[in-house]
Amino acid sequence: MPEITIHIGGRDFEVVCKAGEEPFLQSAAALLDTEAQALAEVMGRIPESRMLLMAGLMLADKTASLEDQLAVASRENEGGPIAHEVTAEITKLKSDLAKAVEELKASQDALAAEQKLKSAHENNTQTALAAMEIMVASLEEKGAA
Repeated sequence: MPEITIHIGGRDFEVVCKAGEEPFLQSAAALLDTEAQALAEVMGRIPESRMLLMAGLMLADKTASLEDQLAVASRENEGGPIAHEVTAEITKLKSDLAKAVEELKASQDALAAEQKLKSAHENNTQTALAAMEIMVASLEEKGAA
């Protein structure tokens, strides 16, 4: 594990971290150092444990405040513009799907009507053919007689 030196409130601290986490640790230390320096300006030189405690509490307070602001913004924005776009697209797709279902049902109804008509034509054709066969047979009987 790498060991790095961080500077907080004018003091150096040796700390270890996981490989690759050095930039994050330096960034966190810089935030803590900013708070510690503000304390030093107001209170002068204070014991490091108290300085670190107070600086940590100040950062925690800022973090809590930002989290509250983020929660309020999230509630006000209700998911943001992307969520609204997605919701609108879903609504449009549902409408398009409903129209497609209606058109499909209309097509099925038309097909069923055509099949009934075809069946009726086939029945009429068979009836006419049977009647013609009877007429032919009748004419043949008359012609043979």
